[in-house]
This record gives sequence, C-alpha cells and structure tokens, in this order.
Amino acid sequence: MRQIDHFMPAASPAPTRKHQIWNPSTGEIQAEVALGDAALLEKAIATAKEVQPAWAATNPQKRARVMFRFKELIEANMQSLAELLASEHGKVVDDAKGDVQRGLEVIEFACGIPQVMKGEYTHGAGPGIDVYSMRQPLGIGAGITPFNFPAMIPMWMFGMAIAAGNAFILKPSERDPSVPVRLAELFVEAGAPEGLLQVVHGDKEMVDAILDHPDIPAISFVGSSDIANYIYHRGAERGKRVQAFGGAKNHGIVMPDADLDQVVNDLTGAAFGSAGERCMALPVVVPVGEDTADRLREKLIPAINALRIGVSNDPDAHYGPVVTPEHKARIEQWITTAEEEGSEIVIDGRGFSLQGHEKGFFVGPTLIDRVTTQMSSYQEEIFGPVLQIVRAHEFEDAVRLPSEHQYGNGVAIFTRNGQAAREFAARVNVGMVGINVPIPVPVSYHSFGGWKRSGFGDIDQYGTEGLAFWTKNKKVTQRWPDGGGDGSNAFIIPTMG
Repeated sequence: MRQIDHFMPAASPAPTRKHQIWNPSTGEIQAEVALGDAALLEKAIATAKEVQPAWAATNPQKRARVMFRFKELIEANMQSLAELLASEHGKVVDDAKGDVQRGLEVIEFACGIPQVMKGEYTHGAGPGIDVYSMRQPLGIGAGITPFNFPAMIPMWMFGMAIAAGNAFILKPSERDPSVPVRLAELFVEAGAPEGLLQVVHGDKEMVDAILDHPDIPAISFVGSSDIANYIYHRGAERGKRVQAFGGAKNHGIVMPDADLDQVVNDLTGAAFGSAGERCMALPVVVPVGEDTADRLREKLIPAINALRIGVSNDPDAHYGPVVTPEHKARIEQWITTAEEEGSEIVIDGRGFSLQGHEKGFFVGPTLIDRVTTQMSSYQEEIFGPVLQIVRAHEFEDAVRLPSEHQYGNGVAIFTRNGQAAREFAARVNVGMVGINVPIPVPVSYHSFGGWKRSGFGDIDQYGTEGLAFWTKNKKVTQRWPDGGGDGSNAFIIPTMG
C-alpha cells in the first residue's frame, strides 16, 4: 500500500497514527497517510525559521523567478497532477485540471510580486520631511485546506504568502493529501529553498498545534463553518491574524425574462459539477413567479436525467463519486430529510450504483422542488449533487432569501434586465455576486471571500487582499536636517505645516 509522509527536510518520526485514503471510484483503500503531532510541527517550524530570513532578504524579482519556474513545472505536469488529484478526490480528470488551473492563476499573479510589493512614497510631506511605506513579511504562515480543492486552495494561500517573503506550513486534508505533497516537491524543483514550503499531515491534533504555536502569526483556513468559527476564535485569542472561510448555500435567482436554456445549462454544471462538492456550487435555484418555476422545472428534468455519472478517469462523465462512504451516506440522509420535511423529490439520486463499480461512492443527481425556508435541508449545506427549488413570488423575495440565509458566500442572478441585475448586486447581502455567471469566483487579481457564516476575518484570499494578509505595512517618516534647526518645540506633537 502506498505510504504518504510529511514533506519537510527534517526526518519525521515513525508515525504512530495513520489515516486511510480511499479510491472513491472503486470503494477501496489505496494509500495511508502519516498523521503528525505538535512535536513534528515543532521540527517544521524550526526549519522554517532557519530559511525564512534569507528568503525575505532575497530581492522580489528573484523570488518572482522561482514562482515563474514553479508555474512552468505545474503546466508541464498538469496531466499527472490532475490524474493524481482525481484518483483521491473522485472528481473527473477535466474538472481536476480546472482545480489545478485556478490555483495556477494565483501563482501567475504572484509572479508579479515586484510590482504589487511596492509601497507608497510622498516627497515633501512637510518641511524637509518625506513619508514612505514598505510591506514586510510576517515570518511563517500556515494554511489548513479542505479536501474539495486539494490543488487550488493550497496555491491560493502559499503562492501569495511565499512570494511576499514568508515561509509556509501547509496542513492539507488527510482525505486527499498526495497533490499538496507533489506541489511542494515541484516548488523545490523550481528553485525554492528546502524548508520554505513544508507539508505536515494531521487531524485536529495538528490543527490545534498550529493554532497554539507562538511562531505562526497568520493562519488561513477553508472548510466547514463550524470549524472555521472555531479556528478563527481560537487563533484570534492567541493574537494571530486569521482568515477562515466556511460553508455555503449559494442561490441562483432566475428572473422571468432569463434565457432558460442557458440557465439550465449553467445550473446543471454549477449544481452537479464535482458532485456538488464545491463551496461555490449552486445548490438552490430561486425562480421568480410560478410560471418561471414550472417552465424551468420542465426543462431541468430531462437535462438532469441526461447527466452521465462515471469513474474519475471516464472522459465522458459529467461528474464522479463523492469523497468517502461517510459523505455519501450524509448526502443521502439529507435527501431523506428533505422528503420527510415535505418537499417533493422530483429526481432521486439515492441508491445509485454504477455498473462495474458498485462499491464506489456514487450519488445520483437529485432535484427537489417545493422547498421552503423553514426546512433544515434548505438551511444547511448538503455539499452533494442535489439541486433544490425554492419558489419566489417576486423580485423582493429573490433579494431577501440569500440575504437572510446564514451563509453568504456566493449568489447568481439570471436575467436580461440590466436594471434588475444592478439593483440585485447592490442590495443582496452576499460576498460574491454573479450576473448571468453561475459560479462567480473572482479572477486572481481581485480577491475571494464570503460573508456571514461563510467567512470569518476581515481580509479576503489572494489578489492584493491576499498580499495584505500575509504582510505587515511599515510606515516611515524621515527628516534630514540641514543642521540649522527649524525652531520647533520638541514637546508639541509635530505637524506637517
């Protein structure tokens, strides 16, 4: 059986605990990963403290060259990375390539670190006085990443952190840890010093060690909202800078004038792609008006029934299995709960079995109508291939539903009416908005982050927000006197005159 160890220069002790890794397509155990503890983290931090000062002192264009080489290596290894990712996560290979590509885009932005690291300068802010600022790295950053994007989200974090001059310790999900380790190997191959990017595996024991360690000043997390809340508050109590992104229940608003054929195409991809295991999936559709709802439902049924579910390396599959047998059972229980709460199961994905892969963790596409806001299946995140229809009477309901939901990650509106779209985008209480865009993940030179229980902390990921998170801004006010003095009273707070 394949063994996955930590990626760190210091020799790690023989693991006393291991976590088994499934092949979701076959339902078989394919590997084991070593689980670390606080003692192992201490070794990683000691190494990071050794290498980080020299990296921070390296001029930004040289750091950028390492990022460029890393980018080229990812592109050269795209196929193998995607296949490895798909084998552990279950998403189909083409979707896995998208996972890698969206992370690569942040690496591309990080290649411009000489430009984005520039500070501000004011000459002559006062008599003989200049004021300038400089961005400096924090030291050691840490990232705790989820199973659903094992390439993209780690690169969102360590790309900006390392380019800015920090060392980085990554704790990926123990469910699919191979790609994060491979990324770290490629980073060293790109010319980064050994120990600058280290990968440590573990569960809550390792997470708590990261949260409590005094030499880690900043932590980025993506996962469920309950854990995000825990990580944010425990880290903040220890004086750390924390960004913690949680779950979602993204809504797709369908106005009566929308192009329903395009909406159906967008919804099937956004709701069922990657088996719905995306924090930016679109699991709730809100048609405005009964006629819109009926017409949309009529078009959705054949489109959903035509979806092909297959193993992760099936090039014709629209989506593959979910990540573990426990997650499959959880999703199916949510469908049962929705039924018990009084909603209508239009297409039922429970009990789906793929011929020849009966032990795989497959869930069929599910469509549920007549869902109300009082139902727990609406209030909570299902995180599977399930699309719920919540019917709205008018535009005000469409604004209110996502605005009042506990999650506020993303939302989309489908319409031909520019005024309605503009008003919706301005009023809705959600962090990321798509207008005729079903999955509104911003490009790498903007930033990513949700609101309410979808995001804890004040600074978003990647882009200039990411740079701000992984650096501290030092302000310098300087004067070079000519020796004659200016006659000012040194006991009065200075002004610029």
